[in-house]
Amino acid sequence: MTVQTATLPNGFRIVTEHMPGLESAAIGIWVTAGGRHERLEQNGIAHFLEHMAFKGTETRSALQIAEAIEDVGGYINAYTSREVTAYYARVLRNDTALALDVIADILRNPVFDPNEIEVERHVILQEIGQALDTPDDVIFDWLQERAYPEQALGRTILGETERVSAFSQDDLRTFVTEHYGPDQMILSAAGAVDHDMIVKQAETLFGNMEARPARSADSARFHGGESRQVKDLEQAHIALAFESPGYRAQDFYAAQVYSVALGGGMSSRLFQEVREKRGLCYTIFAQTGAYSDTGMTTIYAGTSGDEVHDLAHLTIDEMKRAAEDMTPAEVARARAQMKAGLLMGLESPSSRCERLARMTQIWGEVPPLEDTVSRIDSVTTGDVRIFAEDLVGKAPAALALYGPVDAAPSLDALQQRRVA
Repeated sequence: MTVQTATLPNGFRIVTEHMPGLESAAIGIWVTAGGRHERLEQNGIAHFLEHMAFKGTETRSALQIAEAIEDVGGYINAYTSREVTAYYARVLRNDTALALDVIADILRNPVFDPNEIEVERHVILQEIGQALDTPDDVIFDWLQERAYPEQALGRTILGETERVSAFSQDDLRTFVTEHYGPDQMILSAAGAVDHDMIVKQAETLFGNMEARPARSADSARFHGGESRQVKDLEQAHIALAFESPGYRAQDFYAAQVYSVALGGGMSSRLFQEVREKRGLCYTIFAQTGAYSDTGMTTIYAGTSGDEVHDLAHLTIDEMKRAAEDMTPAEVARARAQMKAGLLMGLESPSSRCERLARMTQIWGEVPPLEDTVSRIDSVTTGDVRIFAEDLVGKAPAALALYGPVDAAPSLDALQQRRVA
């Protein structure tokens, strides 16, 4: 399998990887504009725009967009994150040109019909309502808000009801003008693909776009704080976040290995100590997410109101213990889990396609997979212990609580326990 790249004169980037033996392909365009690129008054518009992408172009109706892909047995979708918006399709090898043509059409020729805007506005408002009614969804929005207050990175991707209710056709067109330039787009394809044919088609579809400077997002500032919403629910939901490295930081992989060892599986410390030995919860996990300039190690658990106090204290104690006695066997197991998850996942063209785009976004190139595996393998027990010590002792923290959480300790109390 060979990764090939190209860049058009206007800055539009193309990256492909042919995967021998496959009869299908994944192809899409990743736009380096997500929730953190919105101004305050635009909060939620990147996601709104993603919804509108499939609602009709100058040459295709919403039904024709769906039929074009489904007539050949494929599927098309999109998602919005805090740093990118992606539009992608999965099709058989002979239909990649069709898929790219449809994706280009929805990106370059949207009509933003006022009637369709109103229909999709109601869909998104229902989506917001559903999220607010889902405790283990909304708690992470509150956690993000406390970690990065008064910043685009801390605001919800869906947006607030008041703003979504007011977005207009002009607002959508303004965001496209500001953030959908050719140098903010990455065309990625993997599977049964022909690089030269894709580059040639991209030149036709995107080569006449005028280059324009990209608007960069504001730098992230992790502040931390507490959000507590007391409500009569069956479970008390608790989420803790600690500032962690961004993608480009030297200790990025140490942070990833640490979170897997701490709470990434059934053999992890939190799962064994909190669930298996103490029976304090059904679900508990730790994960480390990263952005271009910051990251968060997050711990989540759902428990009863009577046991949330003990669970919170035990979680901090396990974090402290990990800094002292994390073993080589645990680190080796975490490294193996990371490598297996990465390599097994990349047997899918969709996952390959996603990786190509994300690596190009982060690094401007696609590092060899062997380099990534080597970086994981190079993480030592000492690296993990040093990271764990800094995390539990020094890193800014945020806390979100939802449900019967009257008895839950405050963030200040947990901070004192961290350094005790």
